[in-house]
Amino acid sequence: MGDEKKAKPAGVWPTVKPFVNGGASGMLATCVIQPIDMIKVRIQLGQGSAAQVTSTMLKNEGITAFYKGLSAGLLRQATYTTARLGSFRILTNKAIEANDGKPLPLYQKALCGLTAGAIGATVGSPADLALIRMQADATLPAAQRRNYKNAFHALYRIVADEGVLALWKGAGPTVVRAMALNMGMLASYDQSVEFFKDSLGFGEAATVLGASTVSGFFAAACSLPFDYVKTQIQKMQPDAEGKYPYTGSLDCSLKTFKAGGPLKFYTGFPVYCVRIAPHVMMTWIFLNQIQKFEKSIGL
Repeated sequence: MGDEKKAKPAGVWPTVKPFVNGGASGMLATCVIQPIDMIKVRIQLGQGSAAQVTSTMLKNEGITAFYKGLSAGLLRQATYTTARLGSFRILTNKAIEANDGKPLPLYQKALCGLTAGAIGATVGSPADLALIRMQADATLPAAQRRNYKNAFHALYRIVADEGVLALWKGAGPTVVRAMALNMGMLASYDQSVEFFKDSLGFGEAATVLGASTVSGFFAAACSLPFDYVKTQIQKMQPDAEGKYPYTGSLDCSLKTFKAGGPLKFYTGFPVYCVRIAPHVMMTWIFLNQIQKFEKSIGL
């Protein structure tokens, strides 16, 4: 990092760059991960094992079913990952400046990660809701389907039918999950890069791969309990009397805990890990490549 002493390029680009890079790497990662995500949602909705779900989807709906909701997934990355990775870089840079250029202690990285996660999730919540609605739509009986054409149609319909604030429906659990996920993901990545590079003397490729793997694991481990609750809340339908099974996240958490103990929140951890970790890893790897490319063309 010795080259940061050079004169900084003037203008907007240095400020915008972490946001642009974050969004681009998140969107590239999503194109790779979207099909796995589709299978995860169906498993969580109780439609059998990964192999069963995959073969059923191929048989009944064809290959395009795996990319249902891709527009919402990309929109979510363009909002959420742009905001969280950009704000995390800006926050850590400010903290490093305040720290006289020394690496930050882990708890400060974690705080930056929490804050960045909250900012990202608030910005990305509408796209997240559209994504969940679009993915769950196919599993509903024909009469109840909302039949969204794409993410923008879903957002338009949600605003038209339920009002603007409905876009932040369930945003509480989404924001809390994002804070947990990003604390695990962002802090552990920066910490691991320092460890692999400085303590173990790894080269660049090995450092990025190693750190992104560690980062993926912690992102999954920190966020699954919140993800479990969030999915239960967002997919609940009222019964015949119009009553919902849970009054809110806390009620859902308590009922889940009563029903299955603490491990119930880690239902499907291997699948969740396989879903979260590669996206995190891909995002970091794409981000590293984008930064290398920008350096080579002098941006």
